[in-house]
Amino acid sequence: MSVLGASTLETAELAKSGVADAPLQGTSLEAKAGGGHISSAARTSFSNSFSMKQDVYDDTPTDEELKTLRRVSGKIPWTAWTIAFVELCERFSYYGTTVVFVNFIQWPLPEGSNTGAGHEGQSGALGRGQRMSTGLTLFNQFWAYVMPLFGAYVADAHLGRFKTIHIAICVSIIAHVILTASAAPSVIVKPNSAIAAFIIGLISLGVGTGFFKANISPLLAEQNVDTRMHVMKIEKTGERVIVDPAVTNTRIFLYFYFCINCGSLVGQIAMVYAEKYVGFWLAYLLPTILFLCAPVVLAVCKKHYRLTPPTESVLSTFLHMFLYVAKGNWSLNFVKMKRNWNWDVARPSNVSPESRPKWMKYDDAWVDEVRRGLMACKVFLFLPIFFLAYNQMTGNLTSQAATMELHGVPNDLIQNLNPISIVIMIPILDAFIYPGLRKMGFLFTPIKRMTTGFFFATAAMVAACVTQHYIYKMSPCGNQATSPDCEGPAPINVWVQVLPYVFIGLAEIFTNVTSYEYAFSKAPVSARSLVMAINLFMSAISSAIGQGLTALSTDPLLVWNYGVVAVLAFLGGVFFWICFHTLDKDEDSWNSIAKSAYRGKSVSNPSAREPVVEIANEKA
Repeated sequence: MSVLGASTLETAELAKSGVADAPLQGTSLEAKAGGGHISSAARTSFSNSFSMKQDVYDDTPTDEELKTLRRVSGKIPWTAWTIAFVELCERFSYYGTTVVFVNFIQWPLPEGSNTGAGHEGQSGALGRGQRMSTGLTLFNQFWAYVMPLFGAYVADAHLGRFKTIHIAICVSIIAHVILTASAAPSVIVKPNSAIAAFIIGLISLGVGTGFFKANISPLLAEQNVDTRMHVMKIEKTGERVIVDPAVTNTRIFLYFYFCINCGSLVGQIAMVYAEKYVGFWLAYLLPTILFLCAPVVLAVCKKHYRLTPPTESVLSTFLHMFLYVAKGNWSLNFVKMKRNWNWDVARPSNVSPESRPKWMKYDDAWVDEVRRGLMACKVFLFLPIFFLAYNQMTGNLTSQAATMELHGVPNDLIQNLNPISIVIMIPILDAFIYPGLRKMGFLFTPIKRMTTGFFFATAAMVAACVTQHYIYKMSPCGNQATSPDCEGPAPINVWVQVLPYVFIGLAEIFTNVTSYEYAFSKAPVSARSLVMAINLFMSAISSAIGQGLTALSTDPLLVWNYGVVAVLAFLGGVFFWICFHTLDKDEDSWNSIAKSAYRGKSVSNPSAREPVVEIANEKA
């Protein structure tokens, strides 16, 4: 029998002892509190022991079946598609607005214009230069990815994800109104007034975006009713397969990202032309209109959604538990401290009832969920390096396009090669590449996928670096190609940027999408928004680091800019694999640990278990 169904079911007394007030009696197949664990003397390959008490069913896969049977996805519920559509609307609104930020900030208002529309020339408004445009766009990315931490707290501890998403939508709509006002013909001709309104709108948009992003993907993934691996037979072929919730989550997040990029693609293309031929005010106004569809869809479908109620904040409980484990282990010798660290001491079943602190209201399984969440957070620590490459797309690569021959194409339209590549590649990966790898017996685990993404990001920056070298070599202004006084562009077709945009698109699929999946699958149920917010916060850290590189975001240093980021992305991928490749062999076990009944205040009644989808996707 596998680790998933091993006969490690503890006695009712042990399960009962794992709960502070002992309200749960025993371990029925349909209701488990997650009270048991493997003692330190019986450790597996993990660094510390963890709960292995799992529900045992007749269709639970054995070790042999895990090695030999093909893994497939369960059915994606229709409710998940409605939430993905809401994300599409939000991303249309966000990217449709932010795509014109660089031109709005960097380039001056065309002569005689009060809208910023460039028509056959370059669109612009504030004329503050590339360094300020790069700095403000990086700040926007930083701010939008700091705010998820606050949005996660509000959702997990007070309002729940559904209500918090509605607050986010309201704030974002207000932000769009302010941005539209900053580009109004009567305001845009007054640069100081326009930039003041623009910055207020940018800050407001970051708040709304952050609150939205922390909660929309966990809400989406919670619609997945697959909760355990099980073996089934496909009727048409007679093949026995394993329906794997992890595979289902992979597909859910792939198509979530597909919708993100459909929204961003349409929004960016439409708003670039609105900016070029009408003005910036229309580019800020139109996304607002589509965004108004989002609350309508959510309201209509609310009764069909699986909604997780808010709990009190579990952060305080975690800190108490962490300090409890650390007691007596503090040392300047990190290696010794890590060797002596033992999470078992924080399990309620290892603490006599009379000795338990008041804050120890959780069960044993919650300790393992926390350990798994911390493991995910360690993995996320490498993401800022990855996002250094990704962030070039919305700033420096847009400016690079303006220094080449556009042939009538707006410079900020070229970056749509990125979402186009993603929209094309996701169905190919889902229908052919991922299933093909699984059929061959190769498990393309999250760690492998994320590592692959780092190397695609490296390739993107190498391509951008080579392109910039030839721009300086062939531009009539030499290494001052972005100067507004430059006589003309370098005689290089702008479509050479296909390479960096396509490579960074593939990198996103392998690294960014997988990080969403990893955040959801490894987080405690009571802290899913928080762990997702920590994942998103890595982009904020990357933007802060990127601020330090803004000195390279100007002529004649742009070759160094792309070169430095390429080296960092490559080294990041190498060290990421060195640090985390050992997690691969334990992926199934971590995904299948006993589920905790702790939801913040006390151990909840776990009698109502989630149904399991018994339909396999035959294409998977």
